Amino acid sequence: MALAGKIALVTGASKGIGKATALALAAAGSSVVVNFNSDEQAAKDLVGKIGADRALAVKADCSTLSGIDFLVKQTVNRFGRIDVLIANAGILPMKDLEHTTEEDFDRTFTLNVKGPYFLAQKAVPHMPKGSHIVFLSTTLTKASTVQPAYLLYNSTKGAIEQMTRVLNKDVGRKGIFVNAIAPGPTGTELFYKGKSEEMLKTIANFNPQGRIGTPEEIAESIVFVSGSSWLSGQVVAVNGGMA
Repeated sequence: MALAGKIALVTGASKGIGKATALALAAAGSSVVVNFNSDEQAAKDLVGKIGADRALAVKADCSTLSGIDFLVKQTVNRFGRIDVLIANAGILPMKDLEHTTEEDFDRTFTLNVKGPYFLAQKAVPHMPKGSHIVFLSTTLTKASTVQPAYLLYNSTKGAIEQMTRVLNKDVGRKGIFVNAIAPGPTGTELFYKGKSEEMLKTIANFNPQGRIGTPEEIAESIVFVSGSSWLSGQVVAVNGGMA
């Protein structure tokens, strides 16, 4: 019941973990702003499932300040405030040191780090006491099984974890809670792309449960954190015991 009547903004919400989170927040009683950048039909379908009276689809590029400004303004114009901010939008390039270009680096940090940073900056003035900001990290920042190709991606998520820790000290003075969820391998379209059956089986076997998590299971934890009353500054690993 903690989320009933709340206003939630979810970036990258047209698919994967973002979509599952938007649906879970709506099921908990929140109104939801569904941000998307390219898949308009999927966002419209999601609004249809939630109900147009409690959901709004907003196209915005969350790697740019103009896109972030537009998204926040559309949210506030429609619902008046932001109670829950889920910075989910991101990309997962497979780049080790040798194969990372400057373009790769700038693009990944711009969406995965700059985007959440300035999204929080623009949203906080519209967030009342007791609101929640939730970032997305990854279990791979801790897992010993991490491979070299995750270097660039993990570098951005290391920044997200420090942002969580320190921003908590900053906006906590205004009564706003900041946490991050660090999923393990999760069965999204992005995750499955380019992976063989053999690779997927190997990844599943890293987990004592012997399987890959689902977007809905990650969303469950995001909803829990978003409705908590004393959890802040934490990176919560959600991986079924993998790490």
